Amino acid sequence: MITLDGVMQAPGGPKEDTSGGFKYGGWVAPYSDEVYDKVVQNELKPAEYLLGRKTFKIWAGFWPEHGDFWPGINEGTKYVFSKRMKKSDPIVTGWKNSVVLKNLADIKKLKNSKGSDIQVWGSGELVQLLLKNDLVDELRLKIHPLTLGKGKNLFDKGTIPAAFTLIESIVTPGGVIIAGYKRAGKVKTGTIGS
Repeated sequence: MITLDGVMQAPGGPKEDTSGGFKYGGWVAPYSDEVYDKVVQNELKPAEYLLGRKTFKIWAGFWPEHGDFWPGINEGTKYVFSKRMKKSDPIVTGWKNSVVLKNLADIKKLKNSKGSDIQVWGSGELVQLLLKNDLVDELRLKIHPLTLGKGKNLFDKGTIPAAFTLIESIVTPGGVIIAGYKRAGKVKTGTIGS
């Protein structure tokens, strides 16, 4: 979930992430409609999840009690990328099927293992790390028709040049562009009109 200017901070609620004085938390709510909700429901298929520490803490405090909305979220394996957390931390042991990954090598090993799809939700700093290290196979973007001017940005730090191919898209009645992109090699350049 991003804005036209790439902000991804606190889409879900006013108190989700107020760091940096961010005051627009919950900016996704006005764009909910039947088409948007149907797309989101289709994305809630069982998977494995790779989350940054902050997103993991938010989710671990919410989803164990609300699993009826997202079937499979509590049963799926949740990998939290954190140098600070330990596998013995109560927040990790308290949400079943949670695993701590400590470094980039752990993520690469996970990516190369056999298993179900690995989804990353939120986790802005983690996504930037994955983009920087060419570890993103697909992007699913919900581009909302607003700009916020400030806030945590999806493509902020170290994104490498990379080409993607549009594999699916839809525009909701509220004007949200929902697009899926698959990694498509290196960036190609040329001259227009040649």
